[in-house]
Amino acid sequence: MPTLRDLDPGDRGTVTGYVADDPPGRLLEMGLLPGTLVEVVRRAPLGDPIDLKIRGFHLSIRKHEAAAILVERVPAS
Repeated sequence: MPTLRDLDPGDRGTVTGYVADDPPGRLLEMGLLPGTLVEVVRRAPLGDPIDLKIRGFHLSIRKHEAAAILVERVPAS
């Protein structure tokens, strides 16, 4: 299953779970809950951080955090 780190700018996905059975509380506090739609807006030149659009606001996370979030790709509409 792909992770959020695998998505390219412009791609969207729905959070389905986490790599670890016990997700970091920080991810949950930021709103990255299962069922949440996430869009990758851009990546920094070296790939870190990743700018996301989630629930109508922008959020930047590190690529190691993105690698811990399982997603299901959403086709472009």
